[in-house]
Amino acid sequence: MYSSLVADPPLIREPLHAPVAHLIRGGVVEGIHYGSVVVLGADGHVRFQLGDIEAAFYPRSALKPVQAVAMVRAGLPLDGELLSLTAASHSGEERHLAGARRILELAGVGEDALRNVPDMPYDPVVRDEWVRESRPPSRLAQNCSGKHAAMLYTCVLNDWPLEGYLDPGHPLQQAIAEIVEDLTGQRIAQVTVDGCGAPLFSVSLHGLARAGARITSAAPGTPEARVADAMRAHAEMASGAGRDVAALMRAVPGLLAKDGFEGVQVAALPDGRSVAVKIADGANRARVPVAAAALAWAGVDPSVLAEFQGEALLGGGREVGRVRPVRSLEPVVVSACA
Repeated sequence: MYSSLVADPPLIREPLHAPVAHLIRGGVVEGIHYGSVVVLGADGHVRFQLGDIEAAFYPRSALKPVQAVAMVRAGLPLDGELLSLTAASHSGEERHLAGARRILELAGVGEDALRNVPDMPYDPVVRDEWVRESRPPSRLAQNCSGKHAAMLYTCVLNDWPLEGYLDPGHPLQQAIAEIVEDLTGQRIAQVTVDGCGAPLFSVSLHGLARAGARITSAAPGTPEARVADAMRAHAEMASGAGRDVAALMRAVPGLLAKDGFEGVQVAALPDGRSVAVKIADGANRARVPVAAAALAWAGVDPSVLAEFQGEALLGGGREVGRVRPVRSLEPVVVSACA
């Protein structure tokens, strides 16, 4: 289904995004979100595309399942909740902090070895509790702490130096880059620094969808399948209570879903059907309904996606409109201003 050959890197250019979602208020299109969408069939072929799926872009945290696969391939022995946390953009709940501490304990290193950026919890309710309790930002609370703890553990297991583990030239990051290229099927176009301080690899939206498909369709027991199984079984460890990606995985049997900052979403089913979304302005309110519409295009029953089909727009405290995918994305064609 997927070739083992690695293609040339995607072109670095201004993406040719297209309208993907409308803000419809009182029957009028009030605003438009631009972006790009790709839907792959189980055979790996593109079934639907909108916008620019081949330009270089940064997947942000949507690439974390790939990074987790790379660490498992390098010997990381985690499974279950802790492996899910390895691929997480977590909310900073106590279970997430406890899990990151447990990974560090298994590695035999302390919190001071982490090099992610200290931050407050991502979840606003949890963050407000921290503020009330006058708790300072911490590396454990930052949403990528599970990934960073696992990176340190992987270094320990391979006798790689802990110092400089975030340097793109470090053996760990070189190993991760190799798997990024393997699973996306293309060379990395550019390397920069993600918000947490880790290297961030630029691929295409098409490549991200391929990586999701290869992870979910892998044979049982492989590193890819272990990551997919862990995230699906422990969706809240990969995100948090009340997060849309966890709800999406609960709603669609067998689905693996991962979001990323700046409006990125990847989701894939066990048979290799997959979708990837990039919202040009980074809006979550567009990411969720567009991803749901893409999944309907991939063959998911639209009825199980109803809760993800766009947030309400309020006027005077009541619903007067909704954020909706553009007509070409809708599983059922309706009037653009209905």
